Amino acid sequence: MRFHSRILMIVVYCLCATVAFSQVKITGKVVDPSGEPIEFATVRLMGTAIGTNTDTKGEYEMTVPKADTLMVEFTCLGYSTVTRQLIKPEGTVTINPKLYEKTLELEGVEITEYKKQTTGMQGIDVDMLKRTPDASGGSVEAVLTTMAGVSSKNEMSSQYMVRGGSYDENSVYINGIEVYRPQLISSGQQEGMSIINPDMVRKVDFSTGGFSAAYGDRMSSVLDITYREPEAFEGAFAASLQGGSLMLGHSTNHYSQMHGVRYKRNSSLVGSLESKGEYDPQYFDYQASLVFKPAEKLRIALLGNVSINDYRFTPANRETSFGTSEEVRQFTVFFDGYEKDKFQTYFGAGAITYMFNNKGTDLTLQASGYRTDELVSYDIHGEYWLDQAGQELGVGKYHEHERTRLKMNVMDLTLRGNIGINNNSLSYGMSMRKEDIYDRSRQWQWRDSAGYSLPHIPDQVNVIFTETSSNDLNTTRIAGWLMDTWRFTTDAGYWSLNAGVRLSHWDFNDETLVSPRASLGFVPERNGNLSLRLAGGVYYQAPFYKEYRQQVMDSLNIRNILLNKNIKSQRSIQVILGTDYTFRALDRPFKFTAEAYYKNLSNLIPYEIDNLKLVYSGVNSSKGYIAGLDMKLFGQFVEGTDSWLSFSLMKTQEDLNGVKVPRPTDQRYSVALFFTDYFPNIPRLKFSLKGIVSDGLPTTAPHLTRADSYVRQPAYKRVDVGLSYELVGKENRPESGLFSHFKEIWLGLDCFNLMDISNVSSYYWVTDVNDIQYAVPNYLTRRQLNVRLSASF
Repeated sequence: MRFHSRILMIVVYCLCATVAFSQVKITGKVVDPSGEPIEFATVRLMGTAIGTNTDTKGEYEMTVPKADTLMVEFTCLGYSTVTRQLIKPEGTVTINPKLYEKTLELEGVEITEYKKQTTGMQGIDVDMLKRTPDASGGSVEAVLTTMAGVSSKNEMSSQYMVRGGSYDENSVYINGIEVYRPQLISSGQQEGMSIINPDMVRKVDFSTGGFSAAYGDRMSSVLDITYREPEAFEGAFAASLQGGSLMLGHSTNHYSQMHGVRYKRNSSLVGSLESKGEYDPQYFDYQASLVFKPAEKLRIALLGNVSINDYRFTPANRETSFGTSEEVRQFTVFFDGYEKDKFQTYFGAGAITYMFNNKGTDLTLQASGYRTDELVSYDIHGEYWLDQAGQELGVGKYHEHERTRLKMNVMDLTLRGNIGINNNSLSYGMSMRKEDIYDRSRQWQWRDSAGYSLPHIPDQVNVIFTETSSNDLNTTRIAGWLMDTWRFTTDAGYWSLNAGVRLSHWDFNDETLVSPRASLGFVPERNGNLSLRLAGGVYYQAPFYKEYRQQVMDSLNIRNILLNKNIKSQRSIQVILGTDYTFRALDRPFKFTAEAYYKNLSNLIPYEIDNLKLVYSGVNSSKGYIAGLDMKLFGQFVEGTDSWLSFSLMKTQEDLNGVKVPRPTDQRYSVALFFTDYFPNIPRLKFSLKGIVSDGLPTTAPHLTRADSYVRQPAYKRVDVGLSYELVGKENRPESGLFSHFKEIWLGLDCFNLMDISNVSSYYWVTDVNDIQYAVPNYLTRRQLNVRLSASF
């Protein structure tokens, strides 16, 4: 009996060994033509049920039985199928296929099938940035404002609002590093350029909510930018009436570098404002991205930025007409004085990444530093008259003074990594951030109406507003996150699950936050044109400088800014349900996207919006909600070119001092159109249109809250159009001479604010001696023409 058992064990062992030695491991990475990894791609051994899916980095691994010939098939929705034949494979075989977007040819016009979105992040075509008519100078954010749920109220600014959130609730990352913007910006004239250099961008991912635990403590959105790594010597330059830019890149086997310089001087644009005078705005930006690869599995990346914004303005006069056709009011001001602002920003970062042998496994150590030195300085006198049909409503004088200096240093050290386990991708990280802030400010306003200083108190001369600040702060924040992405297939269809948690602590208020987040994506087997998404979590808005500055009135009616150590992070509990449906109409591809969302808000820090300036109360004294519906139709309205139409409905409300009022971002509707076309007889001549109609925002007089009273601004309406002619391109590049070295050369003409509509950015409030206030609108830019020339080589 014992003898038979031994024979059986030997037979089983031999069979197992035979099976083990009769298997082949197939690994690799699936990418698109630009080298971007393709996730969710299916890798299948043809003629069998053996298969797997690529992870978030496009990598895969599967074990198959050994045979003389193996056929491996690679498929992904929106891409052409690729097959690879293996002849007598042995051991481990690596296949790195490149999938091309599925296309059809209709009379020489290329039609593209669109991919679906199964996560909270949506990709944006970088090529759209090149010919988009944009008054802010060709920023990435200009395209974002046409997306569903995203809006902007100032064409001179790159700031935007997402689903009822403020400008401060959006996080921006470049190459995985969070970046910041100047804190004292109060108008589009001061802002200058976005920190993102569009010439250097390779990939744009954007989330309007439901983003993963890998991203920091913000409540509204994430903009994740990835810069390119040049493969050879390349460059691009652009020049227009607004300014110019130059980008140069170079690459060798183990090293690549890219440098970008931008200069902007939009005197003609700000000159169309109603406040006349001498405008002298100058904006400069330099960025560098360096990548070293000393070994196959080791990568060292460096990123640097220097930004200097100078805004100088000597006002002369202003005339504003407003009101109805029956009650036209005229506001006239003669100025004396000046404004001189300067914003200097320096940013540097370095990252070391090691890739392990296990597919999808890496470890990154990252350090970054951010410094801003901001100065706002103005002394402006004015004499004003407010008339209606020849009747004097108010006359007076005023003097506005401010000296504000802000210096801020932010140092960050982060360790993050990824672990690939079959169909799972485990991500983790931890960070420590030091913040050093120096804040000095003094500002006051004096007003005289009909010979009386305001507020009018007999036998006294008073100023209407005085504020002072003198604060120094040094704090530390620590954070950690862990999340897992799991992709699997059942008989019902394809599933993608992401779940994680983020923990953070701030020593200033000794607050610890726990932020669980999850999202689920599903593509049904019976209908591959449909995808469903469900996301939710607890999101926090960690206070950063402006949020915890609290105004405290002293006995002399001077507002002193103190730092509130009892401040808490604002909280948003979010639920998002979305769907994509791809279809063909008129023999062209289209994609319809819809998302419904609800946010329960608590521990809110109330604020008011004045142009681009957010004035916070500095205390957690409110709660509220946001609910809305976003819809977007994306497709080829014209054969061969992509366009989209977005429509959003939203309502946000808060309980302010016991009164239910709309929040400052309560934009009840928004419609945006991005349309591209070409002339059939002149295919090298392209046309672009960007149109926006959105509801006005509620606002109130200075030093009051919406609980006291508020007015709603008129709807924001704007249409920008552009014509672009291809002087040199792929089809018409000369074989010799100077222009043979260029990939593309474009000549363009833009018309900003085609309809010449006077949009309102904010109000100037005139108060008479009887304490009656009149809201005088501050209008934005009028119709402007711009000529631009761009080239790449």
